[in-house]
Amino acid sequence: MQHESVVRARNLPLDQSGELVGFTREEAGWEWMSFVVTRLLPGQVLDLRTGDEELVLVWLGGRCVANWGAGEQLIGARANVFDGLPYSLYLSGASQVTLRAETVCEIAECRVPSAAKLEPRLVTPKDVTTGLRGGENASRQIVEVIAPSFPADKLVVFEVYTPGGNWSSYPPHKHDVDQPPEEVDLDEIYYYRMRDARGFALQNLYGSDQSRESLVKVRDGDVVLVKEGYHPVVAGPGYDTYYLNFLAGSARTMTVTEDPEHVWLRSTWKEIDPRLPLVHG
Repeated sequence: MQHESVVRARNLPLDQSGELVGFTREEAGWEWMSFVVTRLLPGQVLDLRTGDEELVLVWLGGRCVANWGAGEQLIGARANVFDGLPYSLYLSGASQVTLRAETVCEIAECRVPSAAKLEPRLVTPKDVTTGLRGGENASRQIVEVIAPSFPADKLVVFEVYTPGGNWSSYPPHKHDVDQPPEEVDLDEIYYYRMRDARGFALQNLYGSDQSRESLVKVRDGDVVLVKEGYHPVVAGPGYDTYYLNFLAGSARTMTVTEDPEHVWLRSTWKEIDPRLPLVHG
């Protein structure tokens, strides 16, 4: 998958555990993030060590008992990403955690190189911030899981819910130039889940000079790697779409540049899509 923009999900039967999708930063051909989604069946144990990396875990669904040195804690509440807000666990380098599944459990894991020594922190659904952005058919719900204000070294984490037929990450924006305060250079992961397994979304990846452009179709469990350029998304009509964003790069700030050709659309928005929010605390 060297330098490809899409990583396809494995077709793993629902009653089987294992890796649903994953890649290392070396395989991705970029500097920062490695990513994996793992399914555990009840009773299975997963031991993770961070080494010289920073690690964030996001519970996509299910419950497990976790111990990262603070004693055993039961983590997880939602059955899937459309069933509520997330639990997440942040660990800096030289840390470890043991997970024992209580139910079928799916967990997203993202790592970046880091020498920082920061305190472990559990993020519960009460700790995240959720809000609505955009307007009309570009409305979506944003959940800040690991916001720029969170005491981490490199990673920023969001969840985004887009009603079927709506546009997201819109107006198109980019963050590929290290030129603060106007823009910072961030690589980004889009990990997709669909409320309906038949669902799909389209993501347009294009450069500011229009010299390169690709349109990718993604289904449940696929990943898109955004290394540069603008990257708007549209959810297939009838198919509510979720994506989990991990970002890392030159700074922990969401300073972006919007495509000047499309910024005018903001002035036309009168209201938020009444289908939102798609998930509640």
